[in-house]
Amino acid sequence: MAQTDNAEARPTPTGRTESFSDGVFAVAVTLLVLDLGVHNVQPGGLATALGREWPHYVTFVVSFLTIGIIWSNHHEMFERIAGVDRPLVLLNLVLLLSVTVIPFTTGLLAAYLRGADEHVAAAVYAASFLLLSVTFTATNTWAARRRLWRAGISPEEMSQQLGRASIGLFVYGAAVGLAFVSAVVSLVLCALAAVYYAFPSRV
Repeated sequence: MAQTDNAEARPTPTGRTESFSDGVFAVAVTLLVLDLGVHNVQPGGLATALGREWPHYVTFVVSFLTIGIIWSNHHEMFERIAGVDRPLVLLNLVLLLSVTVIPFTTGLLAAYLRGADEHVAAAVYAASFLLLSVTFTATNTWAARRRLWRAGISPEEMSQQLGRASIGLFVYGAAVGLAFVSAVVSLVLCALAAVYYAFPSRV
C-alpha cells in the first residue's frame, strides 16, 4: 500500500496539463472577438456607428494582449517545471478559470465605459486580472515550495520568478482601487501591466 501511495505522490509529466491549458487560452482569446460589432446602424451612418464602438476596440486589444502575454508566461513557467502533482494541477485549473472570466469582464467594461456605471465595470475588469495574478503567483509558489522545478534552476532564479509574478498583485490591486476614481486610468494601468509582462524575465 505504501508503494502505491509513493507512486501516486510522484510528479507526473506536464504534457497533458500544458495541452489543456493551451486549449483554454485559445478559446478565451477567441471569445473576445464575439463582443465586437455594430448595432442600429442608420443608412450612411456606418462610420459613426463604428466610432461609437471604440470602448469595445480598446478593451478587446488590452484583454487580447494580456491573455496572450499570460499564455506566453504560462508556457515559460511550465518550461521550468519538471512535473506536476495533484495540487499543482488544481491550482492551474483555477488559473484557467480566471482566464475564462476575462471575456465576460471585457464585454462588461466595453458596454459601460463612459457611462454612469463605468467605475463598477472597471473595478470588476481589473479584479479579474487581479484574480489571474493571484492564481498565477500561487501556481508558481506551489511549484517552488514542492521543488517541482527542473534541476539546475537556482534558488535565486526561483525567487526572481516569484517576485516578478507577485508584481501583478500590487498593480492590479491598484487598478481596482483607481477604477472608482477613473475607469480610463484603471484600464491604462491594466494595459501597462501587460506591457511589463510582455518582456521576458531576466535570469
